[in-house]
Amino acid sequence: MSGAIGLAGMATLRSGAGSVTLAVPDVCLQTVAAFEPSYMTAPLACDEGGRIGHAAEAEIFRLAAVADCVACGPGLSRAPQLTELVARMYEALPQPLVLDADGLNALAALGEACPAAAAPRILTPHPGEFRRLSGEPDSRVPWEDVCRRAVVLAARRGWVLVLKGHRTLVTDGQRVTVNTSGNPGMATGGSGDVLTGIITALVCQGLTPFDAAHLGVYLHGLAGDLAADQLGQVSLIARDLVDYLPQAFQSLRAEIHRAAGAGP
Repeated sequence: MSGAIGLAGMATLRSGAGSVTLAVPDVCLQTVAAFEPSYMTAPLACDEGGRIGHAAEAEIFRLAAVADCVACGPGLSRAPQLTELVARMYEALPQPLVLDADGLNALAALGEACPAAAAPRILTPHPGEFRRLSGEPDSRVPWEDVCRRAVVLAARRGWVLVLKGHRTLVTDGQRVTVNTSGNPGMATGGSGDVLTGIITALVCQGLTPFDAAHLGVYLHGLAGDLAADQLGQVSLIARDLVDYLPQAFQSLRAEIHRAAGAGP
């Protein structure tokens, strides 16, 4: 799923990261590189199915050593060696790590065997992914109860959790925010990959993991609102969110200036 990592990379660039490297299976490197010339790509050894293989671990950690923040999950796929890789990254990387999509599924597969983390971890599950992470199989649990469980789980695991939904919840187990931006048109493939890139870029610029998640969710929704105003919700696609990120940052800056000018 090369488009997923491409969207995440483009969103990271558009959200202010000065240098972005996408480490991808060597069989799809040319495809990923063709999406956007402004990020760098690094080839990784892969298995017979085109997924990242065991032999790639050392290269991943070498590349990560110079990064301010690492993200994992968009386009990753599922395989036993990927579950092991995510577990080692989760446990050992000294930088903040943003986990989404199959990165979350790999972590969920570990269950209570999930190791302690060396640094902050930001997880961005949708409700289905959260159920797998929390071990709750019942999809009929009311949203309010799901949110309460998210706060408890974040506190127990030391995570910053971004529980994506109609009103996305962000919590570190102590603080809780509910996002007000965004619209139904954003419920489209790749939207979560864009959010991963935004949060990663904000961490790279020095925001705390909780603040990066909080602001990233708002900017993601704001970009979606600006795009929907021009394109309509029905036609909205994830690439539109990337394209409207500059306007979202400009709009936020204007809001901050207006608020500062309205004070005594």
